[in-house]
Amino acid sequence: MSKRLIIIGAGISGLTSGVYCRRSGIDTTIFERAGNPGGVSTSWKRKGYTFEGGIHWLIGSIPSNPLNDIWTETGALNADTHIFYKDPVYSLMENGRPVLDIFRDSGELRKAFIKAAPEDRFRIHLLCFHLWCFKSFHPPILDLPGLKVKGKHPFRIMEFVRMLPAVLLTPFLMMISAGAYCRRFRNRELRELMTSVIHPSQNALSLIYTLANFCYGDSGYPSGGSRIMAQKMADTFTRLGGNIFYGKTVERIAYENGKVRGVYVDGSLVEADAVIISQDARKAIDKLFDEPLQDKWARTMRKTLETEQCIFIALGVKARLGAYPDSMVFSLEKPFEAGGARFPIIRINNYSFEKDYAPEGGTVLTCLLSNPTWEFWKQAKDNGCYAQSKKELLERFITLVETLIPETRNAVEVTDIATPLTYERYCDTHHGSWMTMWRPWSFTSVAPIRYKRIKGLYFTGQRTSFSGGLPVAATSGRNTAQAVCKDLKQVFISK
Repeated sequence: MSKRLIIIGAGISGLTSGVYCRRSGIDTTIFERAGNPGGVSTSWKRKGYTFEGGIHWLIGSIPSNPLNDIWTETGALNADTHIFYKDPVYSLMENGRPVLDIFRDSGELRKAFIKAAPEDRFRIHLLCFHLWCFKSFHPPILDLPGLKVKGKHPFRIMEFVRMLPAVLLTPFLMMISAGAYCRRFRNRELRELMTSVIHPSQNALSLIYTLANFCYGDSGYPSGGSRIMAQKMADTFTRLGGNIFYGKTVERIAYENGKVRGVYVDGSLVEADAVIISQDARKAIDKLFDEPLQDKWARTMRKTLETEQCIFIALGVKARLGAYPDSMVFSLEKPFEAGGARFPIIRINNYSFEKDYAPEGGTVLTCLLSNPTWEFWKQAKDNGCYAQSKKELLERFITLVETLIPETRNAVEVTDIATPLTYERYCDTHHGSWMTMWRPWSFTSVAPIRYKRIKGLYFTGQRTSFSGGLPVAATSGRNTAQAVCKDLKQVFISK
């Protein structure tokens, strides 16, 4: 008889696990509380404008990166997918024009940085050396020992030899924050541009890994963005015979005598031989069990987890902005205040390159204001001023954008704003977070792929590894699928 698997959540990790498990012959069902796949990696439409709230770049967009195997095997990317490579990636703006750029070619980047900041010549050479060390680095994609695999991912010794410089450099980069790394540069413009890449509180390893992927040809933007990509994965899953039920919330896990029995949905038991929790594990450990989990890792996670949260602002503008860079970094004379936090530097994404994202003659602009603001918005909600606070923030943001980009003056047609409470409501993530904050030498407790106290219960997704992002979602989804196949004695079929 076919083994039955239930996956809680149709985010990227849940879809990845679902595709691999279904292809491997496991009867797989996904329950998703939202009305569409993708989880936090999603976009939405407002009056003809598409607001991209998920993907900003995709590591593994090039075939030479082994992560690309997962994206193609799950259907996220295929031969018809157009990948757009922003170049320059980011542009520091002053008086309406770019004054310093992060280019995709490391040689061009070196030349531009030294020209702008000759006083930082040595530090720029060191930065480029660090990027070179990481040019071949990627999360290892290995097969579980003892698992029967069809379409085995080959172990190539040279693949690991090429990653050795990055491995040797990793301890140093983990010792300092991204912000501290950027502050080493004397030139103000260079510091401001570098600081805009990732949150300054993340460790410098995250910064260098991200920049290296840009400078060595990876991290493009798949046409159509996150929602199209997630839908392609969902379509692959259903074509293989899997079932997705949208608008269905799993209330709790059913288990007995240390073995999983299934899940409760709408008060009824849906039986299964195995269950994968793709929902945010920090939420799941408190919500999905008869009693909150009290394992050591769960208690540590409650105490130490630091989340990366953001306020997402999107504008549909009746103006052509193709002359502006795709990602504009602005250093503000007066910090912009939002959610109780201050932002001296903001980055505005310009989606002129996506013609289908706006009506004729229009453009989408988006901005992520990344800071822990959940408490502010929760208090505003409790005090009854949440809607008014969002409205006032939007009005001030539009005024700021009209100052920075004069063509937008009186041209904003559509607006939208998502706070951490928005992400919490729609995606059920802890404090509306996108990922875990990975500070220097910080090793926040992670959820195990196999939950040893309940046979047949598994975790996948952002909280099963440090930091987060789409690479973690993809690799954790594949790893969990392999663990399920091994335990259910199924041959793992990758493609």
